[in-house]
Amino acid sequence: MSISVAMAVCNGEKYIEQQLNSIIHNLKKEDEIIISYNASEDATLEMIEEAAHQLPIIKVYSCEEKGVIANYENAISHCNNEYIFLADQDDVWTDNKVEKVMECFEKEHAILVMHDSQYTDDDLNHQNMTLFTDKDIKQGYVHNLINNCYDGCCLAFHRDLIKMILPIPRSVSMHDQWIGLVAEKVGSVSFCNEKLLQHRRHGNAAKKKYGLSMIFRTSYQVTRRLQEMNSYVRYLNGIWKGPKNNGTEQKEKA
Repeated sequence: MSISVAMAVCNGEKYIEQQLNSIIHNLKKEDEIIISYNASEDATLEMIEEAAHQLPIIKVYSCEEKGVIANYENAISHCNNEYIFLADQDDVWTDNKVEKVMECFEKEHAILVMHDSQYTDDDLNHQNMTLFTDKDIKQGYVHNLINNCYDGCCLAFHRDLIKMILPIPRSVSMHDQWIGLVAEKVGSVSFCNEKLLQHRRHGNAAKKKYGLSMIFRTSYQVTRRLQEMNSYVRYLNGIWKGPKNNGTEQKEKA
């Protein structure tokens, strides 16, 4: 079973070498790292091009459209292998991340797996919180429509999902919620309780809560979020109707 790692980068020179090294330790020669690059103000491009020159499994693709959603869409669209792992540019994978996630795929017959992560500061000092203790982690389309728990850096999915998630609607708030919701709509999702990466939380992000469970929202944010939720329903209802399976069988649109 071959792996594609889809990474979106922009102004990532500070941590990207450490992240790439941690990913490479997880991969085999038949695997690949797909890096989508948004124009940066630092040496990110030079660093990833040098890495690609040294390691043929690293492939770099420019993304002209600005923004995280477009950048990840570009990376995913170039993935060739059976399982796709999303990666941020500033985290650190554990040496057994791919092994443990693949065990979940095989055991749970899932189309998507999300694992826990250890929150850290910029210097990788552990904080007293993980992804699974920070968010209300549970399956459920309505739950994750309203109070998203899907975090892209902890997601992996079978390539059967690609044709259903791309293109990513620009009306959605983030790529990871969209991917998680589509996966719940069409197949089985598995949550792995193991902390398989160190997730840097920069500045105010360490204090931030996500989803509509946030107490303090401006009226504009609430209105925009409700509009996005309506977009999710409209898009997802158009994508798929029919019985669920694990993503390994051919599906037919209604």
